[in-house]
Amino acid sequence: MGGVAGAVVRKAVVVLAGALASVALATGTSDAAGTSDTTGPADSDSAPGYRMRTDARFAPPGAFVPSAAVTYDGTGLVPPAAWIEVSQRSEERGPTTVALRVTGLKAGHAYGVHVHRDPCGAEPATAGGHYQHRPSTDPAAANPENEVWLDFTADDRGEGGASARHDWNFRRGEAASVVLHAEPGGAGARLACFTVPFGWGG
Repeated sequence: MGGVAGAVVRKAVVVLAGALASVALATGTSDAAGTSDTTGPADSDSAPGYRMRTDARFAPPGAFVPSAAVTYDGTGLVPPAAWIEVSQRSEERGPTTVALRVTGLKAGHAYGVHVHRDPCGAEPATAGGHYQHRPSTDPAAANPENEVWLDFTADDRGEGGASARHDWNFRRGEAASVVLHAEPGGAGARLACFTVPFGWGG
């Protein structure tokens, strides 16, 4: 194709590519789906257990490029393009350590973070309740020993992190996400959610 028609087509392609790039930058989803490094159950050359690390950038529900990390927040506490990484180390029938790192959040704000039972969805409630080692309806069971709490306060650059170690493993298929809450402790509004491929060590 040549002449004026060819020039118009080439210009349209350039404009479309630029628009797609702008959307990705605006939503913080140029690599929104994230990456994961999951070794799963160890082979015979390593200690039995489970190792996993995964990360993503937060995007609103229904973003042009979907992400495993969803922000429901309209206050700027978890803005689009903020980054999250979660890792897990579980020994076979032994201890489990879950670690969290984040960037791009509101400087100085104290966040509550818990492992939840279900994957994230378009609505904050989709992630279900907190994962509990000993499931209970007693409010006293919502504590850092029976659940995985990763509360932290973002530093002056909006970065933060936490880790939690327990002498138990997750039950198969019963831990699926990490939820960021508006305040530390056992409750607080759900600001954002990250679907995580948690495993079990034995």
